[in-house]
Amino acid sequence: MDQVTVERAALVALLRQPGLSWSDIAHDVQEVGSAIAVLERVAGQTDTLFADTRSVEPLLAAAAVDLADWQAEGITVRAFYDDDYPAQLRDIREMPPLLFMRGDLAPEPRAIAVVGSRDASDRGIEIARSVATSLARRGVTVVSGLAKGIDTAAHLAALDAEGRTVAVIGTGIRRCYPATNRELQERIAETGLVVSQFWPDAAPTKQSFPMRNAVMSGYAAATVVVEAGDRSGARIQARLALQHGRPVVLTTQMMRHEWARSFAERPGVHVARSTVELLEAVDGILQRVPTTVDLEGFPEFASL
Repeated sequence: MDQVTVERAALVALLRQPGLSWSDIAHDVQEVGSAIAVLERVAGQTDTLFADTRSVEPLLAAAAVDLADWQAEGITVRAFYDDDYPAQLRDIREMPPLLFMRGDLAPEPRAIAVVGSRDASDRGIEIARSVATSLARRGVTVVSGLAKGIDTAAHLAALDAEGRTVAVIGTGIRRCYPATNRELQERIAETGLVVSQFWPDAAPTKQSFPMRNAVMSGYAAATVVVEAGDRSGARIQARLALQHGRPVVLTTQMMRHEWARSFAERPGVHVARSTVELLEAVDGILQRVPTTVDLEGFPEFASL
C-alpha cells in the first residue's frame, strides 16, 4: 500500500475500535500527524489484566480490504486530512473524520442548503422548488438532506434545472431513507454528490439525523429554512448553522413560529419576504465566501 492508503486504512482501523470517540480520534491524529502512529499506540493498550495481543498489521489489512471493497462499489472515501476532503467541514466541531461519497466530489464554495419540514405544505413545496431552481440556474449548488417534503422538492428542482445538488444523508451510503427516494438518490449520485458520515451499511437512527444536519450546515455557506416546526431537523440545522458562523435565511412562512421570530433577531439571520429578497440575501452571503481552501492547520498531511 502507498502512504496515503496506509494512513487512510489506519484511520478506518482506529474508528473501528470499540469504546473510542471519533472526535477524540480525529483530534489525536491531527495532533500526532499520523493515523498509523496513533493506531500503533492504541492497538497496544488494554484495560484488562491480560495483554492485548492485537498487532497493527491485521487491523490495517482488514481496513485495506474494506477500502478496496468500497472503491470497487464506486464509493469514494476521504479522511479529514485529505486535500480533497470538503475543507469547509474542517472548521466545525462536528467534523466527521471520514466521509463516504458517491458522485462527483468537487470544491463547493458556492453551496446553499435548502431545508424544511417532511410534512410540507403545498406552499412550502412551491417555495422550495422556486428557490432551488433559481439557485441552480445561478450556478449555486443546492444542498439538502434527501428527506421527504422540502428536501425532496429542492433536490428535484435543482436536477430539473440541470444544476448541481448534494444530498447529505443520515444513513450509510449503501442505504436509502426514505426508501421511496432511492431513484432520486441514484440520480443525485450520477450528476451531483451523495455524502454520508456513517459506515456504509449503517441504518437510520434517532441520533443520525441531527448529526447529518450538523454536517449539512457545515458543508453549505448558508442555510435557507423554508418550513420547519418546533421539533424539526431544520430548526436544529438553523441553530447549528449559527454556531458554525454560517448565515441563516428564513422565509416569511417561518414567522408563525416563536423560535423563528426569536432567531430573526440574531446577527447572521435574514428574513426574506420573496424569492427575489432571498436571492439578494444569498448573493450577499456568497460574495463574502472564500473561493479557495487549503490544508492550513493540517501541515503534517500536506505531502501525503
